[in-house]
Amino acid sequence: MKIEKIKPIPKYIERLIKKKDLEAYSSQYSYTRFYAYLTKNDGELTKVTVAVKNHKEKWYCKQVAVHGIHSEKCFLKDMIRCYIGGFHVGWYDMGIQRHQKWYEDGEWGWAYDSDFDPFAPVVNMNYIGKFPEYKYSGFQCFTRYNVLQYLRIYEQFPQAEYLVKMGLSNLAMRKQILRKAEKDKPFRKWLFVHREELKDPHLYVSSVFTAYKTGKPVAEVQTLVAAKKNILGDSYRELRLAFAHDLDELLIYIGKQKTSIGSYNDYFKACRFLHLDMRLPKNRYPHDFKRWHDIRIDEYHSAEDEQDELKRKALYEKFTVIAEKYHTLQDDRTDGYICLIAHSPLDLIREGRALQHCVGHMGYDQKFVREESLIFFIRKRDEPQIPFVTLEYSLSSRKVLQCYGYNNTRPDEKVLDYVNRVWQPYANRKIKKIMMAA
Repeated sequence: MKIEKIKPIPKYIERLIKKKDLEAYSSQYSYTRFYAYLTKNDGELTKVTVAVKNHKEKWYCKQVAVHGIHSEKCFLKDMIRCYIGGFHVGWYDMGIQRHQKWYEDGEWGWAYDSDFDPFAPVVNMNYIGKFPEYKYSGFQCFTRYNVLQYLRIYEQFPQAEYLVKMGLSNLAMRKQILRKAEKDKPFRKWLFVHREELKDPHLYVSSVFTAYKTGKPVAEVQTLVAAKKNILGDSYRELRLAFAHDLDELLIYIGKQKTSIGSYNDYFKACRFLHLDMRLPKNRYPHDFKRWHDIRIDEYHSAEDEQDELKRKALYEKFTVIAEKYHTLQDDRTDGYICLIAHSPLDLIREGRALQHCVGHMGYDQKFVREESLIFFIRKRDEPQIPFVTLEYSLSSRKVLQCYGYNNTRPDEKVLDYVNRVWQPYANRKIKKIMMAA
C-alpha cells in the first residue's frame, strides 16, 4: 500500500455512497458520517473510508482514511480521534468551513490501523470476490462493518467461514471460539444446532463455553453471567455476602421473576431493616416478587419515617436542654441590639429561610447538641422578632466562628462592634461561670 497510489473516489462509488446516505439521512442532517468502499492499492486489498456531510442543502464527501488488509498502519487525512466525541473531520478544503483546523493540511499522513477505523458500512462488498484467496471466505454473509478484520482472522482460522455462513458473525471474530471449533468436532455440531440462540451480538465467550459444557440454554447462561458482572459493585456487597453459597440460585430467581438485581437489593435492604429472617425461603425467594417487594418497601418507608420521627423528637429534646444550659449567654443590655440563643432546630430552619443562608441545614443542629458550637441570633432591639444577623460561637475556642446577615453578607461595623466588643467578652465570662459550676 502506497500513498502515491491512492486514487480519487470513483464516480460510481460516489453515487453508491450518496444513494445509501440519502436513504438513511435527510438533506438537513449536518453531522459527519462515514462510509467505506473496497479497492486495490499496489495489489493489496484496501478499504477507503469516506466522510460525508450536508451543508446548505448540498452533499459533500471526501476520503479520510485508507486501510490495507496486511498493513499495520493506515493512511490518514484531515481527521482526528478525540477521547470524547469520537472522530472529527476538517472540511476546510471543501469550502464549507471558514478556518482551517490544526489537524488538517490536505496531505496524507499515517496512524496505527486500529486507531482510525470508524464505523463505516461498505458499499461494494462483492469486490472481495476478485481476490481468489477470499473467494470462499463467506464475506457475503459477514454482517459486521469491519470486513478487513474478519478476513485477517479468516487467514488464520479458515473455520471462521463456517460460523459466518451460519449467521454467527459475532462469534467468527472470537479467536477462542475458532480455536475450539478447529479441534472439537462435537462443539462444531453444537454451534450448528444452537445457531439461532448464539446470534446475540452481546454474547460472552464464557457463556458459549458454559452452555456447551452444561447443556443449559444459552440465554439462561448469558443472563447469569451478565448478572454476575452487574453484582460486582460496592452497593451489592451485603447481598453478595448473604448469598455467597447460592448466588447462582438468586440470579436465576431474579431472571424468572423478570426483575433486576437493583430491585432485589432494595427488597433485601428493606427486609434487613425490618429485621426479617432472610434465611427463610418465603423471605429469600417470595413466590410473587413484585407484590412482596412493594409490600416490604412500603413497610420499610413507614418504619423509617417512624424511626426518623423518634430521632427528630430526641434531637429537639436534646437541643432544648443545651439551649437552657447556655441560656445566660443571651444579652439585652444595650440600646441597639440584643442576642438570643436558638431554642430548637426549627428556629435554625426559620432563620436560614429568612436570611437565605445555610444555618437551617448543613448539620448546625447536630453541632449544637454535641456542644461543639452554639447558634445565636442578633436582632435589633426595636424589632426582636425579625431575623437580622446570625452568628456561630465555638465553645472550645470561645470565639465567634461566623457572623452573617442576609444572603451571607458581612454585617455593618456597628453590628460587628457589638458582637466583638460587647457580646463576646460577656459570653466568655458567662461560659467561665458555667464551667466552674459544672
